[in-house]
Amino acid sequence: MRVYCLDTNALIEPWNKYYTITRCPEYWGILDQLALDGRIFCTWEVKREIEKTDDALSEWTQARQHMFREETSKANTYLREILARFPRLIDSSKGRSMADPWVIAHAMADAAIVVTKELPVPRTSEKIKIPTVCEAFGVEWMDDFAFIDEVGIRFSATLG
Repeated sequence: MRVYCLDTNALIEPWNKYYTITRCPEYWGILDQLALDGRIFCTWEVKREIEKTDDALSEWTQARQHMFREETSKANTYLREILARFPRLIDSSKGRSMADPWVIAHAMADAAIVVTKELPVPRTSEKIKIPTVCEAFGVEWMDDFAFIDEVGIRFSATLG
């Protein structure tokens, strides 16, 4: 069974744009079930990023503690390796991307596939992105559309 570690933007962007809870509540029910089944998870840092905004997604995640994994010593070891090689992965001046190294470290520790909306950038770029780091460490990654296809989520529409 393949396991997936979701980045913050793989939740925020669909929630706010194309799979809103009012437009596609089934999608969020499927994610919840996948988390209960142990097929997907997020890190606590992802949860912290989501909860910076007091909105409906924050409420949704607060009711789903089973979706979030605690830090492990193995993930901490990988985190140190990631930040040693890619210190620009975190934008400490703006406090952004704090979850990014944790997503990758947990994926490495749990042999999971990273699901992110980010795209790879050259290693020489000012801002390093998750896929660039994943590729450097041999961690599989995909966007949420590839995840939906791979897991087999299908959408149906009704007029209402």
